[in-house]
Amino acid sequence: MLSTLSAGAAVASLLFAGAASPTAPARGGTEPPAGQITIDVATVNGSGCRPGSAAVAIAPDNTAFTVTYSEYLAQAGKDTKPTDSRKNCQIALNVHVPQGFTYAVAKADYRGYAALKPGANGLEQASYYFQGDSDTGRKSHTFTGPADTNWQTSDETDVSALVYAPCGEERYFNINTELRVNAGTSDPNTTSYMAMDSTDGSINTTYHFAWKQCPATR
Repeated sequence: MLSTLSAGAAVASLLFAGAASPTAPARGGTEPPAGQITIDVATVNGSGCRPGSAAVAIAPDNTAFTVTYSEYLAQAGKDTKPTDSRKNCQIALNVHVPQGFTYAVAKADYRGYAALKPGANGLEQASYYFQGDSDTGRKSHTFTGPADTNWQTSDETDVSALVYAPCGEERYFNINTELRVNAGTSDPNTTSYMAMDSTDGSINTTYHFAWKQCPATR
């Protein structure tokens, strides 16, 4: 299971910080392969990511990949609809790795921007899993207004609990995310929002690989 930061005001004050600096590569059983890795977006569904609004890129050293959204925003308050307060995205990725290697995701970093009025609150939650396997279980992070700044959350898996893609098989890697905003006791003439999108590619979610060599086949 993924470990999470504890919820509450203390977490909000910690996560409502400036944009995070790059993190170290995730721990894994072996060094990343030198061969080319490609990722194809098989399907995109959800109110937070219409087709064409999510892009995937692989780190040059094969330690991670990023997903960048362009229209992922939940809001509540003045001039909003009930459906605006919850946005979700489900992406299925076809990850092609060099022969003889398999991968797991050891850590996931989620980033965005929050503008929450006093009395309002927000939530970000996510899970991921390989096609045919059980969902990892959604891990949630809560935020409390007032806030008007970047936010970041991280979910990390212990080395002993990593789930690797089956060797020699191609299975979609599924990512499910969700943003919610609740106006709560905030001034009804104001609007609060949380975003996981970026117009210039500077805000993205990062998934850190852990690599393992597959057993040799005869």
